[in-house]
Amino acid sequence: VSLLRCQAHQNLLCQTTLWESASTAGCTAGASSSAPGLRPAMESPTAAIAIGNGLVFAAGLGAALFKRAGTWRGAGDCWCPVTFDPPVTLRVGGVPEHFNEPFKDAIAPLAKCGLCIEWVSQPGGTGVMTKGLREATLDVAIVLTEGILADMAKGNPSLLVSQYVQSPLQWGVHVATGSSYQSIGELRGRRFGISRYGSGSHLMAYLLAKEHGWDLTNLRFVVVGGIDKAREAFAAHEIDGFMWEEYTTKPLVYSGEWRCVGTCTTPWPCFAVAVRSAVLDEHADAVRAMMDAVRVCASQFKAKPEQSAHRVVDTFGLKLGDARSWLAMTEWSCTMGMDEKMLRNCVSILRHVGVLTADVDVHPFIYVPS
Repeated sequence: VSLLRCQAHQNLLCQTTLWESASTAGCTAGASSSAPGLRPAMESPTAAIAIGNGLVFAAGLGAALFKRAGTWRGAGDCWCPVTFDPPVTLRVGGVPEHFNEPFKDAIAPLAKCGLCIEWVSQPGGTGVMTKGLREATLDVAIVLTEGILADMAKGNPSLLVSQYVQSPLQWGVHVATGSSYQSIGELRGRRFGISRYGSGSHLMAYLLAKEHGWDLTNLRFVVVGGIDKAREAFAAHEIDGFMWEEYTTKPLVYSGEWRCVGTCTTPWPCFAVAVRSAVLDEHADAVRAMMDAVRVCASQFKAKPEQSAHRVVDTFGLKLGDARSWLAMTEWSCTMGMDEKMLRNCVSILRHVGVLTADVDVHPFIYVPS
């Protein structure tokens, strides 16, 4: 007998769930890449809708609550959709940073439903992931909004399906502790380390220069890779400055290895979810199910600030006060769809700073379910 249960989450509307006593299908080796079959959790169309802290039971609603077929089944702390049979595997790339903890929380419950998320850590950042999407070594990537837009303008065969983090990103401008630089202004005309061309660290250097009135043609870049390579480059006096997400680099500032001489905040939401078009053609339901589960996990992560802050401290070495500050300023979205006006504004700024040389129509970059 199935137990109907619904849990309301902060800022989430009517998350419908179904707990089933029967065991769920898990991910198996050699998961099929063919289009999945959706196996409902139960035959009854009865549904439970969460309103506030109470439950209102209604009959005959079932899958009508959703645009796609299927009900929800509880699995651990997050919810996962109906079973995919045969199982589906999605290779998801993301930076090894605190922003992606909610995404990782969704992996286990999704696996119980036959949706296998193969997490591929990408310390090199957005530039590495756009390359992975192009070369089909990744199916999905959690990338910086500006980075994926710039690469899509150059033909990246992917589509944007969701804004992952809705809040902007605060970039720290870093120098080696032993250097003489005390402010951003002193880095004018100096060598900036970047993870790779087209990466966030590369694009944001242009935005920083524009904000401070520097001549963009005088920017000097040294490709160093991710944070570890930047540390080596600073030690070898090969770079003078390096931009990276401010809280990710906090442990290097705590230790006295780096100093943060200022910040630069993106004028747009920071992380988006890009999926290869070929994957969407075959597994659109799996992508939607993945984002549904991640959205609930992100809501739970945000709703437990002390627990989540301590987790960030333990996992990423931040001080508790910094972890709390980061969590307070971070908002996840994870709903399907993108804000086209925001994307147009992002393109306009990228053109203004010289990253893009021509206007770009962003509408074809956004996934629209058929």
